[in-house]
Amino acid sequence: MIEHYDLEVLSPPCEPGAERLTAIARLSVDISELLPYLNATLSEASYFPEAKALIWKDEYRSVAFHPYEIAVSDVDDRDDAVEALDDLIDLVNRTWERRAEIVPSITTRRRPTPMAVYQLLPGIDCKECGEPTCWNFALKLVTGQKRTADCPELSEPRFAANLAGLLEIVV
Repeated sequence: MIEHYDLEVLSPPCEPGAERLTAIARLSVDISELLPYLNATLSEASYFPEAKALIWKDEYRSVAFHPYEIAVSDVDDRDDAVEALDDLIDLVNRTWERRAEIVPSITTRRRPTPMAVYQLLPGIDCKECGEPTCWNFALKLVTGQKRTADCPELSEPRFAANLAGLLEIVV
């Protein structure tokens, strides 16, 4: 599907002079037809059919897929940008090749609010997760910087219902 792209690496517009950069692959093909297939396969993606956009956060970066571009945040330099975008292009091309095996999804999944997550946490600010408060942990859980397993208290039997609730709303 994608054979080549033009690369732009820049400081995020909201943070001029930032150490971490944003990279944009300008595509010569429209990938909007592929977005429902990516939405079906990327569990943490948020798809917006009306805008023809899919936002996804992998373990390290945020990625935005648009009809003629793919943007990725938090790259170190041009070489890191090329590596990240080549991996994303490979993901796009593999998904396109497998589209006959995938049931496309136009469902818009939204991340839970930090407050919804916080309300399911133990609320004891024990700091065992590495965060100073459960609120800080909730913020990082929503953005994918932390996992439910990072909170040892959630493995306690008394918090089993809380964990079950979190696992329903946090991917």
